Amino acid sequence: MILYVFYFLSFLAVLSALMVVFSRNPIYSVLYLVITFFCVGGHYLILSAEFLFAVHIIVYAGAIMVLFLYVIMLLNLNKDTEPQKNSIYKFAAILSGGLLMLVMVGALKGAESATIQLGSNSEVGLVKNLGRMLFNEFLLPFEIVSVLLLAAMVGAVMLGKTPLKATQQESKSGNGRSLMADSPKITHVKEFTNE
Repeated sequence: MILYVFYFLSFLAVLSALMVVFSRNPIYSVLYLVITFFCVGGHYLILSAEFLFAVHIIVYAGAIMVLFLYVIMLLNLNKDTEPQKNSIYKFAAILSGGLLMLVMVGALKGAESATIQLGSNSEVGLVKNLGRMLFNEFLLPFEIVSVLLLAAMVGAVMLGKTPLKATQQESKSGNGRSLMADSPKITHVKEFTNE
């Protein structure tokens, strides 16, 4: 039964990945990519890695795909504004894709003779074991990565923040202007007052 589910998920993943490439509408490409991510998550479930399945679905199919969809809708990609590729680039893409497929077929040539015991160890992939290993054996690398991520977040905030001097100069120049400079000039005041 697991083998049939594997074949079905693999067929669906390859088909939706091809539809990502061949779909003309970028919104449909993103939706097909979501289907591909769900199929890959199904492979994690087959391998008894429930934590990886949850992280994969939450991070990739959830957050990153929403960002892709938001950017694509923000860019408003149309056929009129998108430049057409030259035929030389199309031929180079087809040639490099064919070479990549040839390399992958050569690398996976003896893979059918390999036997994998599926579901032999039910303790593999559990969050409890992952947490125990992460906080016992790999505590120092985990803390170093957390400090690096914190430094990257602080750096991103500092790069995105406007400098204080520029903000003070803008506020001074904005407050120093009089309201009469921004208002339209009244030239015919005497005519109205005389009448």
